[in-house]
Amino acid sequence: MEVSSKQTTTEELQKYYKKLEAYNVAPLWTVMGDIQAREPASKVTPYVWSWKDIRPQAIRATELVGTAEAERRVLRLMNPGLGGRTATTQTLFGGIQTVLPGEISPAHRHTPAALRFIIESDGGYTSVGGERFPMLPGDLVLTPPWAWHDHGNDTKNPMIWLDGLDLPLVNFLEMSFHDPYSEDTQPITEFPGSSLAKYGSMALQPTWIERKEEGSSPLMYYPWDRTREALERLATGEDGSPYDGVMMEYTNPSTGGHAMPTIACFVQLLRPGERTKAHRHTTSSVYHVVEGKGHTLVGDQKLDWANKDTFCVPGWAFHEHVNESSTEPAFLFSFTDTPVLKALGFYREEPKP
Repeated sequence: MEVSSKQTTTEELQKYYKKLEAYNVAPLWTVMGDIQAREPASKVTPYVWSWKDIRPQAIRATELVGTAEAERRVLRLMNPGLGGRTATTQTLFGGIQTVLPGEISPAHRHTPAALRFIIESDGGYTSVGGERFPMLPGDLVLTPPWAWHDHGNDTKNPMIWLDGLDLPLVNFLEMSFHDPYSEDTQPITEFPGSSLAKYGSMALQPTWIERKEEGSSPLMYYPWDRTREALERLATGEDGSPYDGVMMEYTNPSTGGHAMPTIACFVQLLRPGERTKAHRHTTSSVYHVVEGKGHTLVGDQKLDWANKDTFCVPGWAFHEHVNESSTEPAFLFSFTDTPVLKALGFYREEPKP
């Protein structure tokens, strides 16, 4: 037995390939290097969406388009490497949504999982599954798949937040369902603070509520004041990760796992002057700068970031973070496709040699 070789001319091969088109088949060996590479080579471009540029455009959108016309007045964070796809990375979507004083975004539900990380707000709310959650800067609100949700601004100033969804993944799987609610807003059936009272008290949970072994977190509201306090407390006694600083994950209190089946959410503190070591993982990430100024090196590309900027890091790209302030910590929120890759057995991570 031996590897065979054929002395076929290029002209003969091309004639054969052309004939195959009539049967809707094609040779695998001509594209093997593209579809079975030695390692991932993402088309996603590392990129920063600067808040000083994006915010004026978000406000301008409110002057041109109402929530009746747009339903969700969102500016899509389009990755320049993905050829016009509605995607920030291959599997994740990020957007900047704005709701003016007195406006509501009508209730609907959909199969994509979603999160809201609040950037600017004096209050306002998101209602999810019959409970109303406040929306203050730094708060994280989850919208699990197929959960009714609507937004409202009962303050005197615009409210703006970062949307995060698994939309590109859901659309690739052709599993997108969308259903408008019969009214603009859903009825509120839970008492204020219900989710936080039931599931936000450390490891304590009520005994009369059945725990779900899988699915999205029943705790759909993670307030920034508690999150920041936890980070700062941990930073006083722990060195943290050499690759991510003091980093914590928003978890599902019922399972200890990821916040949603397809999206993991993280928050990290970089100490003044801290520079992390470079590593890479197969998951792609969308970051939002809660506070601070610094830069992230992605391969040989430098991404400069400041307060309220958003940036992305492709999967399997070496990256490291630098807090450029010598006196103040930097806080970064991020969401990734980690749960999907772990479920499929595709998750890998390694430090830079």
